[in-house]
Amino acid sequence: MKMRPLLKNPDEYNDPPRPFFEHIVALRACLINAVLAWTACCIVVGVFSPTVLTWLKSPAEALMKAGKLEIVSLNITGGFAQIMSIAMWGGTALSFPFVMYFVLRFVFPALTKREKAAILFFLLAGAGLFGIGVVFAYGQLAPNVVRFFDVVNHWLGLSVTQVQIENYVPLILKLVLAFGLVFQVPLLLFVLGWLGVISSESLRAWRRFAIVLAFFLGMVLTPPDPMSQLLMALPLCLLYELSIWGVRFKEICSGEATDSRKKSAGKAAKDGGERR
Repeated sequence: MKMRPLLKNPDEYNDPPRPFFEHIVALRACLINAVLAWTACCIVVGVFSPTVLTWLKSPAEALMKAGKLEIVSLNITGGFAQIMSIAMWGGTALSFPFVMYFVLRFVFPALTKREKAAILFFLLAGAGLFGIGVVFAYGQLAPNVVRFFDVVNHWLGLSVTQVQIENYVPLILKLVLAFGLVFQVPLLLFVLGWLGVISSESLRAWRRFAIVLAFFLGMVLTPPDPMSQLLMALPLCLLYELSIWGVRFKEICSGEATDSRKKSAGKAAKDGGERR
């Protein structure tokens, strides 16, 4: 008994063409639904903002339990400002799957089955990599960054027992979101390799520039301390190497690696013949 393939005809369009006016109506519905989903998610996250704030304060929990640090607000509007900030950032992150659903429902009729499967794969892979980056930043980087600043202050003889929440929350959010986005690098490079824009050889040739760029991003996207910069730059370099192997694997599976070898061998033979 033969198993039926997942995509019987990958290049087939299973949605009939529609008039232009129907596209406008569908686009309007897509935008309205996306805005409504984002608003609803912002309200939901705003309601649970105390829980989210407790989650954000967790990296400094060890110092707070030891009595070395206290997170406070010196403004009477500090609580409301944090609710709005958490609701905006959290609502955007929570609504992303719903917004993408409405966008894809609008775009999918114009795509083939092969393109639909590829987009769904890259979206799921991107969400997984983003989650890995967030977990790594929250569980490993953020507590070390907080401890690092405490050690530096103690070494300089500064007694920092109170930290304004207006400065603390953006610091943690910046770390978490930056690492979530940084972990999209291998997926982006794999997509470019899958489309034939870049090759594994070109990625190897640009390895030195990629390392410099990784440390530059670590300097820009993280707080101004060497530890957090290294903790971002080193995973970036590792992800770049994984991207090279991922593109190389795709070239081997599609036979492009063999073709490139033949072209390189032919060019070398031609150059050798001309020299003779």
